[in-house]
Amino acid sequence: MFEVTADLALLLILAAFVAGFVDAIAGGGGLITVPALLLAGANPVQALATNKLQGTFGAATAAVSYARAGQVKLRHQARMAVVAGLSGAAGAMVAHLIPAEVLRIIMPVILVAVALFFALKPGLSDHDRAQRLAPGVFTFTAVPLIAAYDGFFGPGTGSFFMLGFVMLAGYGVLKATAHTKLLNFASNFGSLMVFVFSGAIWWAVGLAMALAQIGGAYVGARLALRIGARLIKPLLVVTSTAMAARLIWQVWQG
Repeated sequence: MFEVTADLALLLILAAFVAGFVDAIAGGGGLITVPALLLAGANPVQALATNKLQGTFGAATAAVSYARAGQVKLRHQARMAVVAGLSGAAGAMVAHLIPAEVLRIIMPVILVAVALFFALKPGLSDHDRAQRLAPGVFTFTAVPLIAAYDGFFGPGTGSFFMLGFVMLAGYGVLKATAHTKLLNFASNFGSLMVFVFSGAIWWAVGLAMALAQIGGAYVGARLALRIGARLIKPLLVVTSTAMAARLIWQVWQG
């Protein structure tokens, strides 16, 4: 039934639940699922493609959960979502043009900077801040850049969207988290549409992981809504630091 043995499939399903939980709060779920898929025997393209499949379901669940709680009006994000989806697809199509080795060197530095910002910046709360970019400018500058990055590489996308919404759009931490999820879904979906034609997706494993992602994302979103910035900030710092450490380790091993 599955592309792997039953015990490996069970571990991947568990990893997907944990990833969905973490991703719904702070992003970084791919830090858990991509290494798990690689350890299960997937090659890098299979791991990335299958991760996009299952991650799309988790991001959609988190987006709906935040919308139902009144933290975001999804229809107001429609234009941003279209831009994110197209940019994610474009990023996936041009992935081979940007050396992964270059990104592995640059990204840990950026992720550490993100972690330090959320750890040390005073006054970060669930209250809105001063807006630095108008919504239209934000939609056609920050959104396509981050979504395209998600399409061709991926680690830290949620953290970068969060940073953009807090620093540039002026959102509070909880509101930024809520608005990140639809864009994460759109960029995942856009890049998934490219991977569908690659034949690299593990469909049985990916759909089983998707169900677990839905459960984890629902639980994570509910917890974030209850606790807000007091939970989101430390988890964002931890996940950004962990992603940076993993990327540094990959460069060192390489």
